[in-house]
Amino acid sequence: YPLSRNSREVLAQGVGRGNRASEGIEPSGCHGLSCVPWVLRAEVRNQEAWSGFSQNQSSLPEPTCSLHGQVMWNTAVHAEFVHDHADYGFETPGVKFNWRTIKDKRDAYVRRLNDIYENNVKKAHIDIIRGYGKFTADPEPTIEVEGKKYTAPHILIATGGRPAVPSDSEIPGASLGMTSDGFFDLEELPRRSVIVGAGYIAVEIAGILSTLGSKSSLLIRQDKVLRTFDSLISSNCTQELENTGVDVWKHTQVKRVTKSPRGLLDVMVTSAVPGHKPTEGVIRDVDCLLWAVGREPNSEGLCLDRVGVQVDPKGHVVVDEYQNTTRRGIYAVGDVCGRALLTPVAIAAGRKLAHRLFEGKQDSRLDYENIPTVVFSHPPIGTVGLTEEEAVAAHGRDNIKIYSTSFTPLYHAVTQRKVKCVMKLVCAGKEEKVVGLHMQGLGCDEILQGFAVAIKMGATKADLDNTVAIHPTSAEELVTLR
Repeated sequence: YPLSRNSREVLAQGVGRGNRASEGIEPSGCHGLSCVPWVLRAEVRNQEAWSGFSQNQSSLPEPTCSLHGQVMWNTAVHAEFVHDHADYGFETPGVKFNWRTIKDKRDAYVRRLNDIYENNVKKAHIDIIRGYGKFTADPEPTIEVEGKKYTAPHILIATGGRPAVPSDSEIPGASLGMTSDGFFDLEELPRRSVIVGAGYIAVEIAGILSTLGSKSSLLIRQDKVLRTFDSLISSNCTQELENTGVDVWKHTQVKRVTKSPRGLLDVMVTSAVPGHKPTEGVIRDVDCLLWAVGREPNSEGLCLDRVGVQVDPKGHVVVDEYQNTTRRGIYAVGDVCGRALLTPVAIAAGRKLAHRLFEGKQDSRLDYENIPTVVFSHPPIGTVGLTEEEAVAAHGRDNIKIYSTSFTPLYHAVTQRKVKCVMKLVCAGKEEKVVGLHMQGLGCDEILQGFAVAIKMGATKADLDNTVAIHPTSAEELVTLR
């Protein structure tokens, strides 16, 4: 491939949202392969094209925040509302759910978006180089794809991550299960599901499957899910999972998986509650075993050592606050860096990098503090800033004040199904600066964005108190806490 000295040319590995935001492109013809280290060559021509929107689940660290996953979460929420129809006066006997209907509609929608993005790429005169790329030992940073070499003044690594899966040597029969990516390939609703993991992917998928009618078990190693979240959220989410019918197996690990002649799985487990003798059990006739036990960076096989790009012990590419790697002219954004594994973070980092490289904004960098996060559980979770535990460690217990509430949203005032909403404000110092907000309840996913702006701007408890409440809403609780 002819080497170009155009200073506005970018050679990017990966087709995730991070490099698309930085290059001003939206490649999407590689449906379902976004995390493979493909190579993409592009010249940045204009700032207006810098935008991002995820069109297939494999490009995301949080599958249920992708379009595929969001459709399935919306479907599950609709199933919950169906249970409330009678309480609101609607007679809807014999309501049935058809998995195939929503799967076909969802996939068709994503295919339409893929076509749109592919056309946008063609209009932008972007070269898509399909294949596995790896760095060479050439003096100038170079990527080789199927025997051809490519280079550019700027090289961006945005290869993302992939679900971690236990090996059969670690857990015999582990390969009989699937990952979160395989969830979207299911042709029908599983009758019996086992989800292994305590993070947000496990929580989201367990909630979707259970709500839609699959008998679901969630296997966790400790006694709560989402252990890195605020203690209020961790405890409440665990309880809500159980309230919605998920069978949560605490202090439990999978020891072996076998397949019966009928094609169903038997999952052998060991439960070891502290202070008690370990017990063994079997979950039989499982038709969906899903591993959600973490993610790994897609850095293996890129031959980063050839160009002096450093990785940490887990394989994440080491970058500074400006997304620079340890090799000049090579950058990295997104999951492959191992920090804040959220799609909007990759987009924001890519845009900031592009502004620095091509607009002369030398101080352009992403601030990784106060990044809002939503977990699409049932009900949804919204969180931003420090947990109570983190705030105490940073500021001292005497300098922290907590405001919290628990209530039943107005929607559930007339329903037999009661789902509470919990909220917590974490404030620090004499001015009671809001350093953390954590909530779970109906609408908390949408409530969070506006409050995240206020917290990012340094809002205090007094600022919230001075805001007139919108009544009757759940959000008003945050400006009336005492």
